[in-house]
Amino acid sequence: MTASPRTATAPPQPAAPSAPAAPVTLGLEARLAAIDAAMTLRLEEAAVAHEVRTAHLAIDPIDLADVITVPLTTAHHPPAPATYRTPAAALLERAHHHMQSAGWCAGALTDEDGAVCLIGAIRAEAGGNRDLADDASAILLEAVRRQFHDESVPAFNDRQRDGATPARMLLEAARLADDHGR
Repeated sequence: MTASPRTATAPPQPAAPSAPAAPVTLGLEARLAAIDAAMTLRLEEAAVAHEVRTAHLAIDPIDLADVITVPLTTAHHPPAPATYRTPAAALLERAHHHMQSAGWCAGALTDEDGAVCLIGAIRAEAGGNRDLADDASAILLEAVRRQFHDESVPAFNDRQRDGATPARMLLEAARLADDHGR
């Protein structure tokens, strides 16, 4: 027997370790785009899962008339108090109540929302009685001039920031009219 020459093979050597790769730094735009893509996939998967889970539910359409209701009649404001017996004083008190209910405005007798200025409130409550409205306006001007020295009621009204002072002046004018017996 002849001995066959044995070839000696060396066990395979592991490859020499290479230097680790430098981490890739993504800019803000690239990171946002990656997050957007991931979120879009998650939302699409959730939408499909929702459709699968709710496919067996029967959905009846909703009639909005059954859900949304509005009053059938217009809202009525409570009646104005009747503290004064004289015509101009009573009118000024009603004008005060009207302004409190409808709101105050400047630059117009009445605005698109129904709010009124001092003269607009007086005219609204005068019911077409121009003489009574003029008498009440004159008394109001007297009350305004006593405290503020304005040239006219509209000028006084328009320089106010809110309706508190005009409403107070209507009540003061009502007291003044009652004191004068008007």
